[in-house]
Amino acid sequence: MSGKLIEAAIEARAKAHAPYSDFLVGCAVESEDGEIAQGANMENGCYRLGVCAEQSALAAAQVAFGLGKVARIVVVGGPRHAKDGEAGEAVMPCGGCRQAIQEAASLSGRDIEIVCCDHAGGNAVTTTIGALLPAAFVFDKD
Repeated sequence: MSGKLIEAAIEARAKAHAPYSDFLVGCAVESEDGEIAQGANMENGCYRLGVCAEQSALAAAQVAFGLGKVARIVVVGGPRHAKDGEAGEAVMPCGGCRQAIQEAASLSGRDIEIVCCDHAGGNAVTTTIGALLPAAFVFDKD
């Protein structure tokens, strides 16, 4: 696992807009060529209009290099007040984000690796989208 990708997710987390939950999440998406796109959660007073970090990063990845080139995703998150020296729990993608990651996996033809970490990039849990969403909905246009 690239420390550079974890650092990119931590950097994105610092830019999250979460005034309601105070739970900051950052995400970094790496392409098969090593390019990195970042995203952070963006809350809104009209709660349903908020955007998860993973969705934000996937949108940036589509613009930067295309979802079909997504190889790996790192998610870091935790409470705003969490201290760097304190361990936290790894933050996993929600169900909607899992489905969005599955869309990228369908386009890329690979079982995308997902590394889930606490607020400081620790307590990493490495998995794949296939393990997190084994019965994914896949829209087959053919």
